[in-house]
Amino acid sequence: MNKFMTLVGVFAIAFQLTSCKSEAKKEETKETTTTTSPVEKTAPYSIKTSNNSINFTAYKTTEKVPVKGVFKEIEVTSGGEGESVKEAINGAEFKIPISSLETKDNGRNLKIRKFFFGVMENTVDLTGKLTIENDSTGVAEFTMNSVTEKLPFTYTIQDKVFSMSTTMDIDKWNAKSAIASLNEVCKDLHKGADGVSKTWSEVAINVQSTFK
Repeated sequence: MNKFMTLVGVFAIAFQLTSCKSEAKKEETKETTTTTSPVEKTAPYSIKTSNNSINFTAYKTTEKVPVKGVFKEIEVTSGGEGESVKEAINGAEFKIPISSLETKDNGRNLKIRKFFFGVMENTVDLTGKLTIENDSTGVAEFTMNSVTEKLPFTYTIQDKVFSMSTTMDIDKWNAKSAIASLNEVCKDLHKGADGVSKTWSEVAINVQSTFK
């Protein structure tokens, strides 16, 4: 597979999905670089040959305890090349397989796939398109659960490194039932000191692409 950054958030959609750890309390997941099959670069800047990482942070309990995860695979389905970093990012279309979600806990990974994504429509992959608006902002047309919504993001470019961040509210993708499903199977693990079990719909997404 070709590799890529996505978002996005996405971007997400991993989401607080990761909050379902089969062991108690704190979890940590290191940033993971996406890997795909070698692809020959045909333009000075290509997402397909860059080093990409897609990291997300979900939240659980009323205290909003962060839980981290990554998507290990991403495929550029259209665009992704240009004479500059900005040109390569602008207009790039991508696909992220749900099977590549990683939270450093196999039990939690399985619960997320079955009880969150598994109750959605057409969510074997997350798809989207990136559009650069100016020197600091852009928007991703992100599709999940058969719903496409715009996800604004901010970004920076330093030398050959593109970094973007966004916060996704997955309720906008009609995913309340999926959140409820995940929270039910992880009910005890999502309880805080107040005894309330909570899974947040908010997910922070951070993506970085280092071009060669």
